[in-house]
Amino acid sequence: MWPLLVTSIAALTVVIERIVFIVRERSLREPEVVEKILSAVEDGDRESAIQAGQTSRDFVARTLVYGLSHSETSFSNALLRAASLELKRFNQGLVVLDTIITLSPLLGLLGTVTGMIHAFSLLGGAELDAPAAITGGIAEALIATAFGLAIAILCLIPYNYLNGRLEEARHEIEDAASNLEILLAHAAPGA
Repeated sequence: MWPLLVTSIAALTVVIERIVFIVRERSLREPEVVEKILSAVEDGDRESAIQAGQTSRDFVARTLVYGLSHSETSFSNALLRAASLELKRFNQGLVVLDTIITLSPLLGLLGTVTGMIHAFSLLGGAELDAPAAITGGIAEALIATAFGLAIAILCLIPYNYLNGRLEEARHEIEDAASNLEILLAHAAPGA
């Protein structure tokens, strides 16, 4: 049962930290800055676009500014690198939750098996006269499986929610980056 307690505490810690992260990222969103960046690029003014988003704490704006700032080597690679760095922040902790979802039912089964072994070891001793001790031991062993399954089930909900926010962030970055690439390609022939 101790390993299950440790996994449940770890899961709770990760879930709380990730929810706080998502709320903080939402509060830092500045879609108007992203629009300013795109408008400045559309007008052919990269420097104004970079300046518009340089102080922004919006992850999409940071991605676009990084791409524009490093476009002299490879604009696409700069955007990919910036997007990767931003999405890495959204992905933190998901591996831990995924591991806990997989591990906790197995730990519960392990607890059940060891509890059953202990309960059936009582059959050979003097406890044969006390069937309540054996059935109580079996019931106690099954609690480990129930607890392990409960941890996995309860972790699955925030895991899917956090994966959804990761995909949402990926979509927002890809959409803005594609829009920026189209604007730059359209501005290039006239330049």
